[in-house]
Amino acid sequence: MQIIHWPGLTPYAQGLQRMESHLTQALQTGQESAIFCEHAPILTIGSSGSVSDLGTSPLPHMHTGRGGKVTYHGPGQRVVYLVVNLKRFNSDIRAYIQWLQSWLIATLQETNLTATAGSRDTIGVWVPSPTGSQKIAAIGVRVRKGFAYHGIALNLNPDLSVYTTFTPCGLTTHGVTSLHAQGHPLTMEHLDHLLQTTLQNLLPPLPASP
Repeated sequence: MQIIHWPGLTPYAQGLQRMESHLTQALQTGQESAIFCEHAPILTIGSSGSVSDLGTSPLPHMHTGRGGKVTYHGPGQRVVYLVVNLKRFNSDIRAYIQWLQSWLIATLQETNLTATAGSRDTIGVWVPSPTGSQKIAAIGVRVRKGFAYHGIALNLNPDLSVYTTFTPCGLTTHGVTSLHAQGHPLTMEHLDHLLQTTLQNLLPPLPASP
């Protein structure tokens, strides 16, 4: 799997086009990718989202083909787009989503932060708080011809006040948090190292060709 870093803040629409080009490459050659980036501030609406969840946010918004509802992308949040052959997961999208949650949980554990996976209705990764669980990472995926794409968004140190202006991921009774808010002031470079290491250690092998 090739590891790719896009420097700076990538406009979301441009990022989608570039991710799609890596998907096209994967469909032609089998080359998988993990693309690390940060986006300029935007709200994105997934396939089960609604414009009514945009609330009072002044941010631009855009519909996207990933699963999920409305989420925020912006500085201080690590987005990783994964273009992955689902044969690694017996062509089971639910198994892949569970693995994404496990990958994030293992990464956070390396920072001594305990996290748990969401349920089928609350997909993502959560950390405990005195007022109830708070979401620290969102997951949204789509599948085309046996390859999963889109990926994860992990909050390192975004502006959390943004989440009070819209309904994030359909959540009305849970908050959103970040590594820095939880007392873990990592740099983005350190977080990337942990994400890449756990990715390489945990990604199941492709089955042998018949």
